[in-house]
Amino acid sequence: MVHFVGAGSGAADLITVRGKNLLEQADVIIYAGSLVNPQLLDYAKPEAVIYNSAKMTLEEVLDVMRQAEREEKTTVRLHTGDPCLYGAIREQMDVLDQEEISYDYCPGVSSFCGAASALNLEYTLPEVSQSVIITRMAGRTPVPEKESIESFAAHQATMVVFLSTGLLEELSRRLIAGGYKPDTPAAIVYKATWEDERSFVCTVETLAETARKNKITKTALMIIGEAVAHSNYERSKLYDPGFTTEFRKGTDGL
Repeated sequence: MVHFVGAGSGAADLITVRGKNLLEQADVIIYAGSLVNPQLLDYAKPEAVIYNSAKMTLEEVLDVMRQAEREEKTTVRLHTGDPCLYGAIREQMDVLDQEEISYDYCPGVSSFCGAASALNLEYTLPEVSQSVIITRMAGRTPVPEKESIESFAAHQATMVVFLSTGLLEELSRRLIAGGYKPDTPAAIVYKATWEDERSFVCTVETLAETARKNKITKTALMIIGEAVAHSNYERSKLYDPGFTTEFRKGTDGL
């Protein structure tokens, strides 16, 4: 059996209880060494065989899984955050499907959730933004043309940008071209929930300047939108005394 496990956003105690249990039981662990907190490997049993996939190709990862299956061992494939985001899990699962190797998937805390916690941020403030766009800039790996930064910026929703720390000047230009004002609130969160986490509130036009000033070159998320300022929002209807819900009668009968 192969278990795909989300390691969480950084801090070792932010892995799920299920994920921790799977790590403790694993005979073989293949972890994303460039991103996963190595403290998580402390949960492994002493006899577990551990591989760092940062130094491996997809084919080498699959070979380890195949060998473990032949030996009737349990494998944990440990991905950063929640592997449904930029985790490259589908290409692994497709091969396992073809070879009839059983697997499952344990979700984790994504770094975009960890970044919100670093800023005590709510992405979906009433009358400010009720949508979150998760995207990335095109670099060595392309992005479909229909998913341009400009087209997403036109929505004025909260935007979380992954894998783009080295492209901040271009990101700012494209955000502004798409409709965000230069002084739109923004933030950079470096290594969310890790011990060396740092966060900086800035504006769309000062993203690159803020990163340079603070020597942030990688492992950061950018958050764009008025939700960063957490001002001028309406209170939740759910907890408004005048609002009727399934569980209580509102004073206004609404």
